[in-house]
Amino acid sequence: MEKKLHQFSKAFIPCEIISLVIILFGFAGLFIKGINFGLDFKPGLIEEVRIAPAVAELSYNGAAKVTVDAYKAGLDFIISGTGVENETKSYLYSEYATVKDLVDAVSIPGLKISLKTDGSEASSELFLNSAVSTIVTKSPMYLYAGNENVSVDDVRSALVNLNGVSVKALGTNGFQIRMGATEDETSQNLQNSVTDTLGAAFGLEKVVIIKTDFIGSNFSKSLAKKSVLLLVVTVLLIWLYAAIRFHWDFALGAIVALFHDALIMFTFIIWSRMEFSTTVLAAVLTIVGYSINDTVVILDRVRSNLRLKKVDSFNQLLDRSLSDTLGRSIITTVTTLFAVISLYLFTSGSIKDFALALMVGLVSGCYSSLFISSGVISMCRKNWKQEFGIHHSLKNDVGVLQMDAGVTV
Repeated sequence: MEKKLHQFSKAFIPCEIISLVIILFGFAGLFIKGINFGLDFKPGLIEEVRIAPAVAELSYNGAAKVTVDAYKAGLDFIISGTGVENETKSYLYSEYATVKDLVDAVSIPGLKISLKTDGSEASSELFLNSAVSTIVTKSPMYLYAGNENVSVDDVRSALVNLNGVSVKALGTNGFQIRMGATEDETSQNLQNSVTDTLGAAFGLEKVVIIKTDFIGSNFSKSLAKKSVLLLVVTVLLIWLYAAIRFHWDFALGAIVALFHDALIMFTFIIWSRMEFSTTVLAAVLTIVGYSINDTVVILDRVRSNLRLKKVDSFNQLLDRSLSDTLGRSIITTVTTLFAVISLYLFTSGSIKDFALALMVGLVSGCYSSLFISSGVISMCRKNWKQEFGIHHSLKNDVGVLQMDAGVTV
């Protein structure tokens, strides 16, 4: 039993006009607003910061070398003194239950270590400021544990006067600060401006730098070029696959649909001012793969119906094929949207942007497979005619003419 026939072909031209208007709107936004590139594609600072209380203070006055350093690939820390009384003394944090136990146990001549709290914090929670040397000197050095009661909005308010700064929370473990840079600015200058500004708001002693990365202008430009190249190569490989498996006009329709989806997503990214990062680029590439999968299913049905259906025009064949696969296209898109909407609702930061871009791309991919790709193929086969080969045979002894139709694809 054949499914209900929908007249998709009547909407080919109107849909193509609507899509063209949206894409032109996107190009206008590109010149008016430009793309809001993230720090993945422009030079700048990415810094992980915690606002935490200092629980212990260390200083050393002597001839030996005393360090507080990472141990066992960051799973533990060690206080060690080399050259102290002709021997090395080491104290692993994990060997002591609390900070007070650790402080009471450390015995290195010349090393002064004192508590700034009651010392009840678990020693396993201690961490260091990566911006400070691990060598203990006469200048005070601090060990930290826990976090101050500071929200992401508090950090954003503190940094509001710095240009091009974005802040996101990293669960309960601090904040990620991103700040763009000009060609004249160095990583140290940017880091100092962030640290000093946060220090003025929360106390310099409580600002702990966990990790710092700086992306230079040459690297960011190279990454942008490679990303564009990656997208182009991906589309070309998909075109080659479609051309081998199907006919050249089928491949053309598939590629036009892919470019359509990518441009629709970029239009949304431009006008929504979504930060274009490598995560969002991953969403675009995901939709390219998803869209061609949906399109190939439809093209496969068109190719199958070419051999089985007798029609007066190619549009009738497209209408029948699209009607046959409509349920599959909608169900696949809707069920995928359920997962993507969950990501959007229950995540934050770059993953939330990834989910939002995917939602736009999923809807566009389903739409382009039904109307854009098929519309392009319809135009390419505007003058298509179905050809028949005639075979005569007799049935029993009665002169009954039978015609076996052979279709030329």
